[in-house]
Amino acid sequence: MEDLKLPGIDYGALLPMLILFGAACVGILVEVFTPRRSRNVIQLSLALLAVVASFVAVIFQHDTRTITIGGAVAIDGPTLFLQGSLLALGLVSLLLIGERQIERGGPFVSQAAITVGSQKDLRQAGDQPGATEVYPLTVFSLGGMLLFVAANDLLTMFIALEVLSLPLYLMCALARRRRLLSQEAALKYFLLGSYASAFFLFGVALIYGFAGGIALSQVHEAVANPERSQVLLYGGLALIAIGLLFKAALAPFHVWTPDVYQGAPTPVTALMAACTKVAAFGALLRILYVAFDGVRWDFQPVLGTIAVLTMLVGAVLAITQTDMKRLLAYSSIANAGYVLVGVLALNEEGLSSTMFYLVAYGFSVLAAFGIVTLVRDADGEATHLARWAGLGRKSPLVAGAFTFILLAFAGIPLTSGFTAKFAVFGAAVEGGQTWLVVFGVITSMLLAFPYLRVVVLLWLSEPSETTPTVSIPGFLTSAALVIGVVATIALGVVPAPLIDLTRDAAQFVR
Repeated sequence: MEDLKLPGIDYGALLPMLILFGAACVGILVEVFTPRRSRNVIQLSLALLAVVASFVAVIFQHDTRTITIGGAVAIDGPTLFLQGSLLALGLVSLLLIGERQIERGGPFVSQAAITVGSQKDLRQAGDQPGATEVYPLTVFSLGGMLLFVAANDLLTMFIALEVLSLPLYLMCALARRRRLLSQEAALKYFLLGSYASAFFLFGVALIYGFAGGIALSQVHEAVANPERSQVLLYGGLALIAIGLLFKAALAPFHVWTPDVYQGAPTPVTALMAACTKVAAFGALLRILYVAFDGVRWDFQPVLGTIAVLTMLVGAVLAITQTDMKRLLAYSSIANAGYVLVGVLALNEEGLSSTMFYLVAYGFSVLAAFGIVTLVRDADGEATHLARWAGLGRKSPLVAGAFTFILLAFAGIPLTSGFTAKFAVFGAAVEGGQTWLVVFGVITSMLLAFPYLRVVVLLWLSEPSETTPTVSIPGFLTSAALVIGVVATIALGVVPAPLIDLTRDAAQFVR
């Protein structure tokens, strides 16, 4: 019997992921062995340090192009760019999570209080620092996202999908206020996410039967062979796509998004809106551009129809919303459709513009949810739109920042939203998908209405006795808001450096 040969492992290429997974494991030990009163500071510092160190590791290997662990992980231009984007957005998300945790009681309740469930236990838990396990869970999820965008075979991609998803399911249930709504949202997310994962795994099995392997390069070679079973090919591709479209919140697999965004603690919602979308589309790009590009003429019309449906659902249903977090959820759904338009260009410009859009939208949506955490009353965050009436007169600085972010979502020139939409629409026209651009422009005009309605509500309505106050942001929230707003301005006024970076990175390795 021949000796088994272990696959070569490039630890330097894997360093960003190893740092995060190692820090998450250390965070679990911190939960066990450190006193409760000092746990929050230690966990936040550890999480921030790990993300910064991982980001530095990504920068140092910006020229790395390799496939390691026996072909399971690919480190190339898109991988490094998306990993850097995830870490930058994850850092801002941690600032929002950390700020809310520093406040008395924080927005999170410990799992012990959830398990016991009594009001007395919950009140006693409110006298203590919040659930600090949210930090290692966040770092674990970010580590899974980094692996997700780097996965070069379908089984590794599935494992990464579970690593990034399971912590999010738990974090969605940790809201201290509106606890039942939070747990209901987490249960919906978990059940629907489990179904999506099952579809993905079943699709992997079909593709294995089709290609005789799970590496994306093997699938690419098998697609070019007309003698292979086309039933297995298209069935497997469809099931894998369902799993990825669910994570990206694309219609008709978007139904979890409004409930989960509304029920989850707002900092966790911000993390999902920014980072999960980057991870999902990063994996979708690799699947379509590397493995299945040989059947692009077959899946382009189907995914194009999904893009149109997503844009329409997001734009139309956003108009009917009366809750700010649900409005931002449907906005996120519509933006997922715009990103898919860039993906379906299936050219280098489409890859570049998609990565640019994900970064631009990520910083804007983090700033939006950061502002939502500041508008509060005695019962916590005031998310009903009627409560925001006249807020511009009470807190003009915060209302002005939120107005600017909404205008960016609407695609007004000199904002990152306009530049990002122009980029993906231009790539789609170049790729022969003009019909998608027509629907994109129409839905963009529809989607501007709910944004402008909120702007009118902020500035032209009279404040009432029920208008909530805007809490003074702490240092961490202020830093997150400044980063989000400045990035939204910079990517609208001087987008060239990031566009050049995405173009340099827009090349997969096989």
